[in-house]
Amino acid sequence: MKFIKRHQGRGSYDLFSNYSHYVPGYGGMFGLFLLFLLGALLGSLITGACALVSPEFAMMYGTIISYPVMFIPPMLYASAKSRRDEFFETGFAVDSNHFGNLGGFRIALIVSVATIATAFMADSLNKFLPPVPEWFETAMSQIMDAPVWITLISVSVFAPLFEEWLCRGLILRGLLQKARPSTAIIVSAVFFAVLHMNPWQALPAFLLGLLFGYVYYKTGSLKLTMLMHCVNNTMAVVFSKIPSLADAEGFYDVMSPWAYICIFAACIAFTASACVILRNIPFCKEGARSNCDEIPSMTI
Repeated sequence: MKFIKRHQGRGSYDLFSNYSHYVPGYGGMFGLFLLFLLGALLGSLITGACALVSPEFAMMYGTIISYPVMFIPPMLYASAKSRRDEFFETGFAVDSNHFGNLGGFRIALIVSVATIATAFMADSLNKFLPPVPEWFETAMSQIMDAPVWITLISVSVFAPLFEEWLCRGLILRGLLQKARPSTAIIVSAVFFAVLHMNPWQALPAFLLGLLFGYVYYKTGSLKLTMLMHCVNNTMAVVFSKIPSLADAEGFYDVMSPWAYICIFAACIAFTASACVILRNIPFCKEGARSNCDEIPSMTI
């Protein structure tokens, strides 16, 4: 048996290569969720300990301290599994770069606008949800009322980085190799929604998760879905700072019905057009189940 030292293109600088040979299925998905819950518990304990020492410190910095902790257990587990499996199992790159003839910049611009359009459409779901409870408003206000730089680190950096790594880079990438693409995208979107643990974020997250999932399926690019996630969350932060929007349940509260309907229709048209453009991106390999680059095992 012959071994190779490293795969071509997998240098130590590449964080994502540490997870490429872990290809979780449905069982792995549930295991990762339980590990995420364990991390959430650890994060809460750390925040609670900080609050005992300094309530002001915990109020301001608790989120940016505890949020990464939630992902430490699944990250450690996935890294260990990948390092064990890389000797004998084929892996699939967590992040690839298949953008078709349009190139990365144009595709990034298209999917970013599609994200804004989908977020606008998802905003209408607030009409069908029960009133936001006080505890949820308090939790959100603690994040949004913090200094802007802390809020942006939490929702525009940490959330896109860690949530996309887990929901698209691990869960969706694994399911794409084991299930039909439509099933894999829907299941990963449900996982993304459940991860938020409340209906007021879960339903919009599900719709956005479908779009993020399709983009990942067609391009294999985790950078793109991280960008899309960042665009959505940053937009939410910006809107929360606008007085006329801060207390509104949705855009329908601050727009005339006809203006809202016209913009809603335009959002549908643009998102559909973006999906058609993505559909025309060819797969990197004939018979490939996704555009996640295949990485051979370390044995020859």
